[in-house]
Amino acid sequence: VPALATERRFAQRLRERLEGEQLLDGRFQLQQVPGGRVALPVLEERLCQLRLPPGVPCELVQIQGPVPSRAARRRTPAQRLREELQRLLGGTWSEELAQDVPHAWQRHGDLVLLSEDSFRAAPWQRLGSALWETVSSALGARRVARRGRVTPDGMRTPSVTLLLGQDGWVEHVDNGIRYTFDVTKCMFSPGNITEKLRVASLPCSGEVLVDLYAGIGYFTLPFLVHAGAAFVHACEWNSHAVEALRRSLVLNGVQDRCRIHAGDSRQLELRDVADRVNLGLIPSSEEGWPAACRVLKKDSGGVLHIHHNVETPPAPALPAERRSPEAAGSGEQAQHPTEDGGKEVLGARLRPEWQSWAEATATRIRGLLAELHWRPWCTSVLHVEAVKSYAPHVHHLVLDLECRPVLP
Repeated sequence: VPALATERRFAQRLRERLEGEQLLDGRFQLQQVPGGRVALPVLEERLCQLRLPPGVPCELVQIQGPVPSRAARRRTPAQRLREELQRLLGGTWSEELAQDVPHAWQRHGDLVLLSEDSFRAAPWQRLGSALWETVSSALGARRVARRGRVTPDGMRTPSVTLLLGQDGWVEHVDNGIRYTFDVTKCMFSPGNITEKLRVASLPCSGEVLVDLYAGIGYFTLPFLVHAGAAFVHACEWNSHAVEALRRSLVLNGVQDRCRIHAGDSRQLELRDVADRVNLGLIPSSEEGWPAACRVLKKDSGGVLHIHHNVETPPAPALPAERRSPEAAGSGEQAQHPTEDGGKEVLGARLRPEWQSWAEATATRIRGLLAELHWRPWCTSVLHVEAVKSYAPHVHHLVLDLECRPVLP
């Protein structure tokens, strides 16, 4: 960063002049430099306008590793990005261009992944590599990528363009687990963090688990690293996800307790091995239910974790005469789930639609198990977990279903 170095007794006088002429770079603090002098950071793009005051001895120096000012430390990354872009564009900045600047992004190690609607206007495109270098600098990254629409190929292959950098492989640390994957080939879903944390806390010590839709290891790794599963059979048909999972198993030192089955999990040849089965596929894992029943231990059964998207109609507003006196008196609405930015707020109670889906699923699984083993089974709903709002009035749920053979 360019700065003007002067004696301490002249520093305040010089600072006032630079601030008045809007030449001081407010991102950085004044710093001491050798010789008992003080360096005042100046804006590089405005050096040509610098007119040094008479009688103040100073010289232009370069500061390596400048210290951010207090104001700069208080700025959010989004604010820093906007300010750096304004500085880059200068007089061509407009509020119309500002609409293309993202307010949020995914961060994976030293790579930031921008949303598909970021920087699409022609003026941004004309900046070329200068734009992506500015973005990476403002966000403290070394690589920048932008995602497109997910390819409808049954594998949810992302359409991602690497804008700065040569390699798409990243490492993402989540709940103490190291995931590695190529962002141009595989997706990472941060929205499943609550379910990954819940899975990590399940009592799986000594159990054999089958993960029918392993992906890059979203749930396979928490089961192994934190939940203490003795062994996991991980099924995945996307070759890029298989490679990512293989690397992540090694990174976390659990490769000896996992076997990857590459291919269609519906054709899985495993039988009678699992104490627990994870079916982490949305919008529905129903096609995997027969395979899940086949891999459960036939003599003792186990637990299925069944993911599904369930439609939940909005709760009707209560008429005024049925509201509580407190709500009626204050003019507030009665308490019920509301819409917030297009996403319905999840309540703690088990909604009727969720209960109906859970009970219907338990009945279907019970029938599949009885047909497979030629004897009655008992299925019990242990828990229904609301992971997230997938779309307006649609919720991603997980049913924990206990399945046991009925003893003669």
